[in-house]
Amino acid sequence: MIFILMAIFCPLLAPYDPYQINLYDRLQPPCREHLCGTDNIGRDILSRIIYGARVSLIVGVVATFISIALGLFFGILAGYFGGFVDKIMLCLMDIMLAFPGFLLAIGVAVAIGPGLMTLFFALSVVGWAGFARIIRGVVIATKEQAFVESARAIGVTDIGIIIKHILPNYLSMVIVMATLKVGSFILGEASLSFLGLGAQPPTPTWGSMVSAGSTFLHSAPWLSIIPGVAIAVVVIGFNILGDGLRDVLDPRLQD
Repeated sequence: MIFILMAIFCPLLAPYDPYQINLYDRLQPPCREHLCGTDNIGRDILSRIIYGARVSLIVGVVATFISIALGLFFGILAGYFGGFVDKIMLCLMDIMLAFPGFLLAIGVAVAIGPGLMTLFFALSVVGWAGFARIIRGVVIATKEQAFVESARAIGVTDIGIIIKHILPNYLSMVIVMATLKVGSFILGEASLSFLGLGAQPPTPTWGSMVSAGSTFLHSAPWLSIIPGVAIAVVVIGFNILGDGLRDVLDPRLQD
């Protein structure tokens, strides 16, 4: 919640302009004027951390939303209709899952060029197949149950059955999956930005800050350590949130 509020109100919270260059204050260690120090061209690290939270959270949430949407569409299409459609969709999922996710994201990012939109596209391409396979499995297990057969017998259309009878049963699972995935996508964004494939300078992103600070790791370690800690805290926070939601929303885990 702290980082979400930070991302929303970053213009009010940042003590300095994150783009302002001040060579007289370059590589300042954490002090009263600059609580997290300054980088190699005098920009305030805390201000860039605050603005970087907006980029990381937007990328994580948007990429998760796109992946969930694609996963639901292809997973339901494969699981509900079966047959030839299922074989084609399953083959496509297997192809996507055969490649290591991060290497596939790097390949996509290199192919279309660095930028913020690249992060959305690359992470979504990597993430949708895992969602689709899980959704396919639960749809196959559900579509033959009695309440679905009853709805089909009284003339409910396939779209109506999917929307009204199948999806509501797994909405909580989708929410938990999405929450857990946001953290991994934020980590993926940081990794791609570290390699220079994400949002381009001077846009502050945590991954690019870690990358830029690696050159000064011995003389100014705070340049990499502070954004690295921010990445770790947010990823762990979303994972804990996902575990908590699973405990609350999964009836099998309740007494």
